[in-house]
Amino acid sequence: MLKYQITILKFLILGTTLLSLKEKGFTLIELMIVVAILATLAAIAIPKFTLIVEKSREGATKGNLGAIRSAASLYYGNSNGLWPTTLDSSPAYSFSPYLATFPGVKVTGIFINGAPSPAGTNVNYASYGIVPTTAGSGWLYDSSLGHVYVNSTVQDSQALSFSFYGFE
Repeated sequence: MLKYQITILKFLILGTTLLSLKEKGFTLIELMIVVAILATLAAIAIPKFTLIVEKSREGATKGNLGAIRSAASLYYGNSNGLWPTTLDSSPAYSFSPYLATFPGVKVTGIFINGAPSPAGTNVNYASYGIVPTTAGSGWLYDSSLGHVYVNSTVQDSQALSFSFYGFE
């Protein structure tokens, strides 16, 4: 009887029972449920994060393309209607005052499995009216028309070929 009275007294003072004072930590089932919930959230979040990163690379590539085209247009305006023959921004070339550092293609082409990445800073030069026809990398520049393309036919998140950037 005394033991029962002490238990009631502790319950009144501490607001708990002796049984709950002995219980510490989580059961294995509770831990497994938490791990399963975290794994489900990670399985949903990681692919979404990858898509968001690639979409930001698409935006950066479009911005870089706009910067290159603007610099080429400024050169065209200052050179009496002649497009630059090279897009080299090294100080030895006449194009260098218009673009201090040459930006690269940032996209990786992850939306097409096995497709080569178009990322890079290399510039391929084309003759009149040539457009990208392969899954290359870097930029393609047509100095006769002043057109700059992403040198790749791989598709982006909107199923648009990278070579159409700026022409859509």
